[in-house]
Amino acid sequence: MNLRLLFLLRVSLVLLLLCPFSSNAQVQVKSLKVNFMNPPDVYKPGVYWYFMDGNMSAESITKDLESMKKAGIGNLIFLEVNVGVPRGKVDFLSDVWKSLFVHAEKEARRLGIEITLGIGPGWTGSGGPWVKPEQSMKHLVSSQVIISAADRKKIVLPLPLPKKPFFGENNLTDAFKVDWMRYYEDVAVLAFPYVEQGSRIADYEEKALFYRAPYSSGVVKPLMPSPSGLIGDEKAAIQKDKIIDLTDKMQPDGTLNWFPATGKWIVMRFVSRNNGAITRPASFPGLGFEADKFDTIAINAHLDVYVGSLLKKIGKIEKGRAGGLKRLHMDSWEMGAQNWTANFRKEFLKRRGYDPLKYYPAYAGSIVGSLEESERFLWDLRQTSQELVLENHAEHVKKYARRHNLELSIEPYDMNPTSDLDLGSVADVPMAEFWSKGFGFNSTYSVIEATSIGHVMGKSLIPAEAFTAQGGEGWQQHPGSMKNQGDWAFAAGINRFVYHTFQNQFLPDSLKPGATMGPYGVHWDRSQTWWPMVGAYHDYVTRSQYLLQQGRTVADILYLTPEGSPLVFVPPASAMVGDTIGDRKGYNFDGCSPAQLMKASVKHNQVVFPGGASYRILVLPVYESMTPALLTKIGELASQGATVVGSPPLRSPSLVNFPHGDTEVQSLCLKIWGTVSKPTQEMYRNYGKGKLIWGGALSEHPDNLYPRYDVTAKILNSLSLIEDFQSDGPVRYTHRTDEGWDLYFVSNTTDKPISLTAHFRSVKGSPELWNAVTGKISKVDQFVAGQEKTVMPLQLDAYESIFVLFSAEHKWAASAKKKENTRDQLMRLNGSWDVNFDPKWGGPAHTVFDTLSDWSKNKNEVIRYYSGIASYHQKFDLAASKLEKGSPVYLDLGNVKNMARVKLNGKDLGVVWTAPYSVDISGALKQKNNQLTIEVVNLWPNRLIGDELKPYDGVVNDQWPEWLLKNQPRTSGRYTFTTSQPYKANTPLFESGLLGPVTIVQEIIREIK
Repeated sequence: MNLRLLFLLRVSLVLLLLCPFSSNAQVQVKSLKVNFMNPPDVYKPGVYWYFMDGNMSAESITKDLESMKKAGIGNLIFLEVNVGVPRGKVDFLSDVWKSLFVHAEKEARRLGIEITLGIGPGWTGSGGPWVKPEQSMKHLVSSQVIISAADRKKIVLPLPLPKKPFFGENNLTDAFKVDWMRYYEDVAVLAFPYVEQGSRIADYEEKALFYRAPYSSGVVKPLMPSPSGLIGDEKAAIQKDKIIDLTDKMQPDGTLNWFPATGKWIVMRFVSRNNGAITRPASFPGLGFEADKFDTIAINAHLDVYVGSLLKKIGKIEKGRAGGLKRLHMDSWEMGAQNWTANFRKEFLKRRGYDPLKYYPAYAGSIVGSLEESERFLWDLRQTSQELVLENHAEHVKKYARRHNLELSIEPYDMNPTSDLDLGSVADVPMAEFWSKGFGFNSTYSVIEATSIGHVMGKSLIPAEAFTAQGGEGWQQHPGSMKNQGDWAFAAGINRFVYHTFQNQFLPDSLKPGATMGPYGVHWDRSQTWWPMVGAYHDYVTRSQYLLQQGRTVADILYLTPEGSPLVFVPPASAMVGDTIGDRKGYNFDGCSPAQLMKASVKHNQVVFPGGASYRILVLPVYESMTPALLTKIGELASQGATVVGSPPLRSPSLVNFPHGDTEVQSLCLKIWGTVSKPTQEMYRNYGKGKLIWGGALSEHPDNLYPRYDVTAKILNSLSLIEDFQSDGPVRYTHRTDEGWDLYFVSNTTDKPISLTAHFRSVKGSPELWNAVTGKISKVDQFVAGQEKTVMPLQLDAYESIFVLFSAEHKWAASAKKKENTRDQLMRLNGSWDVNFDPKWGGPAHTVFDTLSDWSKNKNEVIRYYSGIASYHQKFDLAASKLEKGSPVYLDLGNVKNMARVKLNGKDLGVVWTAPYSVDISGALKQKNNQLTIEVVNLWPNRLIGDELKPYDGVVNDQWPEWLLKNQPRTSGRYTFTTSQPYKANTPLFESGLLGPVTIVQEIIREIK
């Protein structure tokens, strides 16, 4: 090697050492830009693809999938249910059904669309008619008799009845009612001296996991109160040392071969019974009991029948293959709770270290030993149940999926009997759900939970079942109406929309809007009026989802949940701004379960996780109990340099090692906090390399278990950490980061244009604006960069959003001159318009509008009730003298109901669906004889309302109409056909059409003097 070459190599090495990340950052940002312009298919949104009880065909499957591909849908969740549609001819899991699923999977592979398969019929969980009662979810129920030594009559212990199913017995068919009532297995017989049945354990049916109501729609506690430090009626307590095990004294018919020697006694018979949960709302052939969630044998038997039979038909799934079956899915937990399985006593003894036998009366609300002892037992019962669900159900399904080169996604919320965060942490893909605002339940808490799980666990993909709806939705929503809530979800941390719902359109294409999932879902399918234009909206979503899956989310606060289950993470309300779609304040946050925290460490005084998430402070819940193991971990984190906010606990929640566990807790608290008391003033204590802050306002009047946001923010500010984002305008934000860049998403929360000044906690480089609607990237030269933050002005139209990128490779200087963007009007298209409607849907083939007007107010009823696409045509001239050279020219459509495609001189300039409703026409504009076409589409309701003036010829008594079954012509005069009927003839019509004004404007950047 010559000396010159050696010298050059050494210089290159020195430069690399001096700039360890600059080259990498440059490659990263270049890759970001390329993929932002044209994102790979894996970043596209998805749909819930629902089939309705045997109504399916190969033709409709292919049409659905091809329409998804064309519209920009890249993934789907496959489920079959039975909601509001007459039964079809293809029985669930029959040979024909399986062959159609194989066809769907092959077609999805051909088109590059990913399939996620629910692990059971319906959407509830995992079960079916093949699940035997002894393999189903179980409760430990009891009956009791009072006997006396003086009474020597034959003693027959009554068979305990099962608990009523949470959703009622009407969900059970007659055959299932027979099996439900017939199945039981004896577990134990206990006797104890008679005690007055006075006070009982409060809410024992919930605490003993007989029931867990849905958090979204029910009145249910997000968590159980601390089970320790309780005082109850000791007279009602059963003396534990007086309990006698008489299990071997009972005959199969319930006869008890035992009499007490003296006194009056209570004898309790405990049996295992089915909990009444069945697959819902499954197709009729898919109805069956839910498999035991504590038992791997039961779940294996179920998976082999359902998923296994489909995998055999599909064949081996290759890793890295585009499209086709990619993962299994556990949807929202709606099958309730269980508290028993055949080996539960053995598992409890192994995990908790003591025999639960003598505490069985606590299942029925009886106090054993003392109220505190019984409550602690029930805490241990719930903890054991959680561990069994996580290990023997969720983790087991995940292992099953892995064996077949599949992933597992989980929606860990609603009737979940475990901690939501812990169930979700099992998933490869944690998932949330949010309902369309104004059209259903408020499940936005699940978005906070799923994003917390994804961030803490280092998951790049966090989808949501998006825009679920019910009742009065009736085809009212469209991309523009969903923009604000969609941007809320993006800012909250969701980075894939899976729209609920794309109903398989099994009816003839002439029958639209076609099949529905009863009244449920935003209708996201190929029968929508605006489906031919939806690709433009999907482009926005795909670009946004691509960017929001890069790097990691920045959050400063980590809220620790209490130990125990069931548990829903609910952050302080004061940390949010807004109502059901609340936005984060300047310091972002995540929630974390104790089990997740066990994987954390400390680096640079931040709590960090293996997946890359890091937090400046750890905030403990205002909760009196904590296990020694968790307390030890918190002490370790503080010692390593973490800042921990919260008071010391008072005792353990568990009966394990009681009462020595409480003594251990107090000893650890003295070691870590130096006290076990809660001071009236805020206290600071250095501990190892970290510090503890507690007392005063931090523990007074907690806000959903935590200090008020302003108190926490004050602490962060005292640590010399400014807010991540500040603004003087009504916007929301989220922030993602990587080694060489920071990326902020900022969204206008109002329906009006706004101007604001934004403060970003980043100085990694000069800013760029990335517009996900247009795909346009532009430099920003109006900014001020300081030591900690960059300040810049922003102008956003109604509900407009923008990405702001700060990159280490961007080093341009800010302009010394202040500038503003303006749009000067060059002309207004005031003339008449030739308009073409589609006669197939009742509109005139040609008409003339002298002025732009609302279709729903037109005197001609064929226009008034029209739904679909109409084309507006006009010619115009524009002299070059009116134009400022080098500045872009736009066609502004004004008010559009509801989407529009613009073509100028034969060139397709794209679709407008959100503000600003304008397109760049610079490249297609001529001085003379410009030919303008604007295709405008409205919504289905007007045509549906108009059709209600005509005779009804739809589904009656769950039967298809005769004309449809016999393929005869319709005689009603209706244009539409659907399986739901949301409107009446007198329902007010919806604004429709191009309302304008339509203007030509030029964007000019002017200096502000």
